[in-house]
Amino acid sequence: MNWHGKRVTVAGLGVSGIPAARVLRELGAEVTVVNDGDDERARAQAAELEKLGITVRLGDGATLPAATELIVTAPGWRPDKPLFTAAAAAGVEIWGDVELAWRLRGPGAAPWLAVTGTNGKTTTVRMLASILAAAGLRTAAVGNIGVSLLDAVTGEETYDVLAVELSSYQLHWAPSLRAHSAAVLNLAPDHLDWHGSMEAYVADKGRIYEGNRVACVYNAADPATEDLVRAADVEEGCRAIGFTLATPGPSQLGVVDGILVDRAFVENRREQAQELAQISDVNPPVPHNIANALAAAALARAFGVEPAAVRDGLRAFRPDPHRIEQVADIGGVTYIDDSKATNTHAAEASLAAYDPIVWIAGGLAKGATFDELVAASARRLRGAVLIGADRALIREALARHAPEVPVVDLDRTDTGAMSAAVREAARLAQPGDTVLMAPACASMDMFANYNKRGEAFADAVRALAAEHV
Repeated sequence: MNWHGKRVTVAGLGVSGIPAARVLRELGAEVTVVNDGDDERARAQAAELEKLGITVRLGDGATLPAATELIVTAPGWRPDKPLFTAAAAAGVEIWGDVELAWRLRGPGAAPWLAVTGTNGKTTTVRMLASILAAAGLRTAAVGNIGVSLLDAVTGEETYDVLAVELSSYQLHWAPSLRAHSAAVLNLAPDHLDWHGSMEAYVADKGRIYEGNRVACVYNAADPATEDLVRAADVEEGCRAIGFTLATPGPSQLGVVDGILVDRAFVENRREQAQELAQISDVNPPVPHNIANALAAAALARAFGVEPAAVRDGLRAFRPDPHRIEQVADIGGVTYIDDSKATNTHAAEASLAAYDPIVWIAGGLAKGATFDELVAASARRLRGAVLIGADRALIREALARHAPEVPVVDLDRTDTGAMSAAVREAARLAQPGDTVLMAPACASMDMFANYNKRGEAFADAVRALAAEHV
């Protein structure tokens, strides 16, 4: 595309909008950035962009600038925004930053190994990048994490392959994306306020399989992911590759006697299996994280990575903070920070990894219900400590499905609330138990983000540990 003089509107300042505006301006486009907010931070960002010859319009993200030929949007902007309604009426295309990055790839660009799913995306992509690096490949974890995709495809550094995390928002605005291979890890209700329905959410996740060349990796325990593979329009010869925590069948990766094995990328997949790694090579070796490792291994194997690199990459991988992270062991009680478990699906996976549990939960429910989560986890619960704006929803589910479980309902949102929650959990716990913070809710009612919530939990646990020295 000849960008010189092309009138492009970038929707939204922030981590994707600002790089997109800069890149487009460098390409010669006439760029206007529109943004709903008009605060001090936005004004400072606008001033920097205006120095580059970019027009910035603050406080009005609804009106389509005159003569706009293309919109590049931040992924979080909802499809029903008035700006997009006006664009559709005017016949103006709408791309996301991922679509822009895809279109800007040069000749011989690194192929993309892409990952999406309701939960586990970041961990799986980082595992994948670690495996690819162990194979001696120049790579980076990009997309919804790590290096900006735009920086990866337009920067001076060259890559052999990219490990790409993609959210449902990003996939919605990326119509021409065609990955080398891709994985959908799992599907559960999330972001339905943005997508409008579960069907629309699932459809956007399924876009990741469109045009895959080598492998569509799906979760054998989640039939909806396989359904997406069946519905995808892929290149001739592209294969469906499942991953499972059970013994794998042909064209699957799975687990046999504590060993991660491959029955997909072997010469005789009906009779042979290739050892990839031990369960103990996965950090931490809890069930949903083993599933993440299998998905990462499947994508790496689809790219031709040897088994030894899968093992070495998994051994080298260290999970990000606040993802089933052990903080301390105090008096025989283990304290686990899984603040990243911001929805019921993630919390259920976390709860399934430990027994018995004193559960710290609550926050912003985002329209979620908790009956299925509590019913599935009730037998593991020693007790529960509830915090946050929507804790009553969890309390009511506990009353219905686990009435014998003691519950502490903390009606406070001050800075000492997490410390109080940890102390109440410690009071309920017995040696051998796990105090698990897997909130099943978003954090913004009490904290800036899930990282701050996790830090508050870890600080409270460390303070408690100091008293036991």
